[in-house]
Parts: sequence; C-alpha cells; structure tokens
Amino acid sequence: MPTSTDLLDRLLDPVGRALSPEAARRLIALRADADAQAKMDDLADRANEGLLTPDERAEYESLVAATTLIAILQAKARTVLSHTPAV
Repeated sequence: MPTSTDLLDRLLDPVGRALSPEAARRLIALRADADAQAKMDDLADRANEGLLTPDERAEYESLVAATTLIAILQAKARTVLSHTPAV
C-alpha cells in the first residue's frame, strides 16, 4: 500500500515536469534560514524527548510536512536537471 509520501510524490509529478532548469536550480538551493533551522532543531530534539506541548507538536508536525514537501520538490528538480543538457 502506498504511503502518504508516495501519494504526495505522485501528486507533485506535474509540478516537477513544469520546472524550468533555472527554477529547478533555485528550488534545489532552497534552505531554511538560521533562525528557522534552530527552531526546527529545537522542536525535533524536544519531540524526541517527549517534551512538546500539544501546540508545539502541531507546529512540529506542520514543519515536518512542509520539509517533506520541499524534499520531494527538490528531488523532482534534480531529475529535471539530470535530463537538461549542460550549458
């Protein structure tokens, strides 16, 4: 049975096919800023220790979902670039 990540990957196929090489490069380069990364790291550490409040857990789950989405889009962008002739 497909996972939700597998389904998300399939749903995003048209987006991946629509990426220009330049958009793909920009998407691959996308990174969280230092403050956002520190917040995500803190929530992840506290989640692993079982110390999140219900609101923090909801925030953490939203961030995990967003990073999964970004990772799938970045993988699709790499596929675009792997099929683009070098210039």
